[in-house]
Amino acid sequence: MLGEYGIEGRRATDIAASVERAVGSGVLAPGQLLPPLRELAVQLGVNPNTVGAAYRVLRDRGVIATDGRRGSRVRPRPASTGRESVRADIPAGVRDLASGSPDRALLPPLAGALAAAAARSDARAVLYGQAGVDPELERLARAALAADGVPQGPVAVVSGSLDGIERVLAAHLKPGDAVAIEDPGWGALLDLVPALGLRAVPMGLDEEGPLPGEVARALSEGARALVVTARAQNPTGAAVSPARAGALRDVLRARPGVLLIEDDHGHGIVDLPLSPLAGAVDAWAFVRSTSKAYGPDLRLAVLTGDAVTVDRVLGRQRLGPGWVSHLLQSAVVHLWTTGAVDVSGVSLSYGRRREALIGALNERGLDAWGRSGMNVWVPVPDETGAVARLLHSGWAVAPGARFRMAAPPAVRVTVSALGPGDIAPVADAVASAAGPAPGRRYD
Repeated sequence: MLGEYGIEGRRATDIAASVERAVGSGVLAPGQLLPPLRELAVQLGVNPNTVGAAYRVLRDRGVIATDGRRGSRVRPRPASTGRESVRADIPAGVRDLASGSPDRALLPPLAGALAAAAARSDARAVLYGQAGVDPELERLARAALAADGVPQGPVAVVSGSLDGIERVLAAHLKPGDAVAIEDPGWGALLDLVPALGLRAVPMGLDEEGPLPGEVARALSEGARALVVTARAQNPTGAAVSPARAGALRDVLRARPGVLLIEDDHGHGIVDLPLSPLAGAVDAWAFVRSTSKAYGPDLRLAVLTGDAVTVDRVLGRQRLGPGWVSHLLQSAVVHLWTTGAVDVSGVSLSYGRRREALIGALNERGLDAWGRSGMNVWVPVPDETGAVARLLHSGWAVAPGARFRMAAPPAVRVTVSALGPGDIAPVADAVASAAGPAPGRRYD
């Protein structure tokens, strides 16, 4: 074993596994340079090709990045150390505005839906060999998607948005391919892309979604796939507007071979109309999650897309979990058909909190984003210091490092837990924690 690095083994798989263990335990830190290939081969007493194979495995798994003669380094956010670890522990007595969870008071009770699903299963149990998608759920999903302008396509049911995105990426791409993703964007997706051995290409956005010029640049740099958040973008709250959707469709039509994935995890908590991009390219997928509106533990999302994409997703799903539990599917049908969520009311509740916090921050000279959803994105000059000072003040917020690649520092504030009396104290704390900064507005 190399004491300095914690690397051992004589086979490529063993060497790769030891590096992953060292990264996971913190012996190898993010950004740390690995031993040169030939040097490690000599120290381990193996052929350099063996170490080369191990490094390729680690690169494909998203653990390390290789840069020719500059060597190989542990990725800033290796797949074995997810961005969820980039968080501050929340001490007792500190209010949690960091987790990104919905307001429990706005989630519908699940007891009745699950009881109805269980009764239906007792009457007619789902056995092997039956269709993976509940027919009623498929009918309701198709109708809702069509009403929102999403093109007709077959339907699959997956275990949440990220599961659907992963399955679509794996169905079309191979290790080394590039994927254009929003920056700042969903931390879990920023982890997933390198974990699949893919290369992330950041694209900037504003409150109306990805910027057309940024998308065009990412595609010109070789991105073979594009992931766009339709509404309630995490962490900025951006929502694709009709005008932006038209501009993005024009960009995509010039690149017909690109894979498009749209994530509508904000469905049910946002009353802004959907402006889908699907139809601008041949290969596409649209994922609609139930987590934010009905409860994160439901772990269910509807996926549609072109026939080839959905067929590949269903085929691979059959070889793994088989299907998403029909008990959960039936429970979702019950929730949908009984109107368990008042979308307008939920959207209005989150909107009032977001707008109140943004307004209070603006009054204190701070810019902030939050067009839809449950989060507010606040640029700050010193992200680490701001998070620490806010903790000291009794408020836990999410560090922007969990959500960004090339984007400047910021913090994410989740408004779900805020009441009317919390707005001014939170705004005061954020303004104080941000500290003096060039360009800060003072009235």
